[in-house]
Amino acid sequence: MLWIKAFHIVFVASWFAGLFYMPRIFVNLAMVPADSHAERERLLLMGRKLYRFMNLLMIPALALGLVLWLYYGIGRGPGQYWMHAKLALVIGAVGYHHVCRSHLRQFEALANRRSHRWYRVFNEVLVLLFMAVVILVVVKPF
Repeated sequence: MLWIKAFHIVFVASWFAGLFYMPRIFVNLAMVPADSHAERERLLLMGRKLYRFMNLLMIPALALGLVLWLYYGIGRGPGQYWMHAKLALVIGAVGYHHVCRSHLRQFEALANRRSHRWYRVFNEVLVLLFMAVVILVVVKPF
């Protein structure tokens, strides 16, 4: 079980590293001058490659988490409300992941309507989500 838990942590941390970096690419894309096609294409290529890599990290992170929960029983049983809250936040992280794809598609279609400041705030939302997940897992407040 400890091996599974270790790999789960590695994949979650790696997935979140990608989720933290993707909005930084969006910040830079939102700041690219209209006549800088090469810079825009380079950032879009980075975004596409990062998104594909994030997909490869998300799948084992979720699968190993399910194994820990359903097979080993971590967070199961009475009084394990922290796990319900964590699962809700994990669903939020998966949603954030897919929202990132939507924003990337908007940039690809030259349809972005948001400022670089908006993407900076968008990035901070994930920091709060990550902190909440870590606190729930470590402290188990309820």
